[in-house]
Amino acid sequence: MDKKVKGIGVLTSGGDAPGMNAAIRAVVRTGIYHGFKLYGIRKGYDGLIHGDIHEMDSRSVSDIIQKGGTILQTARSPMFETDEGMDKAMRVAEVYGIDVLVVIGGDGSYRGARDISQKGMKVIGLPGTIDNDIACSDYTIGYDTALNTVQDAIDKIRDTSYSHERCSVVEVMGRHAGYIALNVSISGGAEALLLPEMEHDIERDVIKQIIEGRNRGKKHYIVIVAEGVGGAVQIAKAIEQKTGVEARATILGYIQRGGTPTVRDRVIASMMGARAADLIKEGKYNRIVAYKDGQVTDFAIEEALKMKKGIDQDLVELSRILSL
Repeated sequence: MDKKVKGIGVLTSGGDAPGMNAAIRAVVRTGIYHGFKLYGIRKGYDGLIHGDIHEMDSRSVSDIIQKGGTILQTARSPMFETDEGMDKAMRVAEVYGIDVLVVIGGDGSYRGARDISQKGMKVIGLPGTIDNDIACSDYTIGYDTALNTVQDAIDKIRDTSYSHERCSVVEVMGRHAGYIALNVSISGGAEALLLPEMEHDIERDVIKQIIEGRNRGKKHYIVIVAEGVGGAVQIAKAIEQKTGVEARATILGYIQRGGTPTVRDRVIASMMGARAADLIKEGKYNRIVAYKDGQVTDFAIEEALKMKKGIDQDLVELSRILSL
């Protein structure tokens, strides 16, 4: 164990994701097992700047693994993006005896962790985002729960689409990443799919698909649109005007962030949280914990931030084929 490290601070930053609490629990309990003091930092980097910090013991994380969201809460912090804000965060961490910061969040949270590491803070990052858009990791905490939440909604929407012989345009989260949209288009049997990573044409990719489906005898339709494409209401209007098929838009919004985390999210979040504490015990810092090729691993933070993640073209093609 690194004798220089006594206190570990853990925070959640950016958008909340189901499974974050499981990760917090694992960091705290594994850290205590290794002999560290653990501190919970409320409201992300903003809480670090303002000293919204409390010591945590193993009982502090009892009865949280099944809860969605994050018990530590999360917030944006424009002040942390300044040298003045980071310098204040470093002073507060020193007062509390926090030697290492465990950051659970997405790409923006990692950049904040990287920046404060350049001020001298030791950091470990865990991928917590429903978008699954962390390049170094095949899987991010919250992704599976979000997929299942969206799928449940699509199943319900399909029931009413069938009853009214209607087209439902469903907008799901994913501002820059279409992983949710792509996977639920397959699992939900969608007739059309629009992703932010790909060029699209409403006439070719939506209207034509619906007309061809109607000619094959289809009576109802599901169109999945990623948030980064947007315009679900306008797309529904265009469908109705150009095909004569009654169309309605549903924007699922923040329902996708909440809810009880799935087994997969709880287990992987627990594995990642434990790995973070193990890395600190081993004296390895400025690392991003990741899930790669079925194993929990880690990367240097600079290396992780340089990685790129593309959409799976084989899945895109499968979605197209299965929509026929």
